[in-house]
Amino acid sequence: MLWKWKQKQQIMNYNAEGYYIVDQKLNTQRNPTLVSVITPVYNAEKYLRKTINSVLNQSLGMENLEYILIDDGSTDSSRDILLEYSSKFDNIIVVFLKRNTGTPGRPRNIGIQLASSKYMTFLDADDWLEPNGLEVLSTILEETSDDYAVGKTIQIQAKGKSIIIGEHESCKERRSESPFSIPHIFHHLGPRARMIKTSVIKDNQIFFPEMKFAEDKQFFIDVLTHCQSISTTQHPIYYLNRIDNQNTRLSNQTNIIQKTNCNLKVINHIINKNLEIEKKKMVLNRLYEFDSITRFFTTPHFQKTRLKRVYYYKFNQVLKTTKKLNYEFSGEFFQPMNKVVYNLYTDRKYKQLENLFAWDKNEKIKDVIIKDNLPYVVVPFLEDPYKYIRIPMHSTFEEEYVDKNKYYLKFKVFGDHLDSLTHGLIRDTNNGLLESSLPVNVDESGNGILELDLELLNQYPSSNYAIFLRFNDYLKINIRKQIQSKNQYQYKNRDFTFYNTTYSNVGLKISSIK
Repeated sequence: MLWKWKQKQQIMNYNAEGYYIVDQKLNTQRNPTLVSVITPVYNAEKYLRKTINSVLNQSLGMENLEYILIDDGSTDSSRDILLEYSSKFDNIIVVFLKRNTGTPGRPRNIGIQLASSKYMTFLDADDWLEPNGLEVLSTILEETSDDYAVGKTIQIQAKGKSIIIGEHESCKERRSESPFSIPHIFHHLGPRARMIKTSVIKDNQIFFPEMKFAEDKQFFIDVLTHCQSISTTQHPIYYLNRIDNQNTRLSNQTNIIQKTNCNLKVINHIINKNLEIEKKKMVLNRLYEFDSITRFFTTPHFQKTRLKRVYYYKFNQVLKTTKKLNYEFSGEFFQPMNKVVYNLYTDRKYKQLENLFAWDKNEKIKDVIIKDNLPYVVVPFLEDPYKYIRIPMHSTFEEEYVDKNKYYLKFKVFGDHLDSLTHGLIRDTNNGLLESSLPVNVDESGNGILELDLELLNQYPSSNYAIFLRFNDYLKINIRKQIQSKNQYQYKNRDFTFYNTTYSNVGLKISSIK
């Protein structure tokens, strides 16, 4: 079955670091290239050809690329596939590890060590690139001399559904900005859709920690904290495969306690870095709020297990690290609910904490009240001071009508960021790439009107669409519509039906008239 690489195994001379470079290509004279692509491989036969071909077919041209694939002891046909491509393409460098390391960090570090191009990017062995993705990112870096560029990641799910993830890093074109000017830049730090100057990594001796989880988190935190300036783009770059690999992904084979142990290592790594206080606050907030509360307590296992004390023990270990800080870490939280969770825990109201997460998951349509023109979610079973949880923004439906082939939706919006609400957004619920900005006008009292041109909508395929309001560049909210209704408008043999979604928000269905 695996006769090709097994046959080669007989004559492989693994070096002292435990790997072998097929055909010793690095010892041959090769022209310098612009971008090194690094792919760790482990039992990836199902998608590996698609992944490799997405690099071979880059508009940048293979003559500008160095593609390093490091096999971490695959037992399927991955090594046969790699040998096949290595024999055909001079710029494909294949590395075989003597034994499986159990972490993507080790193969990626070997790739970093071997990379010789001006820029470096990472591609997992079951994902793929947009045909012009590497050209887009490298062109930006060449034009700006920035250290880092990141674009749009599209997550592909079952039945072809696609969503955009990490919208903060691809919602607009930015050039030569400090990474610390983008509030959520330390969220979603997987190795996708980003390109880095190789000198930033090598000069600062940045490597992946060899852990089963959070290795990419620590690596890209270290990278970003060493970047003087970065760029972001709206262009699609990377397709993240979540079709049928949920059970084989290493992160899904790692339980929440193991993940928290890895996160604790990253937290201590950051605390021990000599970062300016405001930068340290920003980085650690991601680790405390996002990883240690939002992701930690929302796992299905937390709701089901009777051993919740194990969670509280691990959370207490996280909180012990905050004693080393000279500021109140919970004051940096983005989401007010996380502050309530923290307070419930410190007040030892564990049952209320558990009920809060169960309620948050199961209550699809939450009651919102307005006090002093600010929105609060009402948690019916909690007492003051926990009962009312502030939310940053909330919008309610007021009126809708069509005039001169344009649909108008009047709404009222409440919250902290009225002045940053710049436009609306319509997006296909099954195709995250199909979206358009919508004109919006909002007065100082929060009265607004959103406009949709039916001629524009008529160019869209039949599907269901979500409608949002955008604020702070990349954050978005729906428009809540309490009264159940369907309003249908016809234009050029198409039906445009505005309706209440499952969560009582305004949605749109476009269909052809039968």
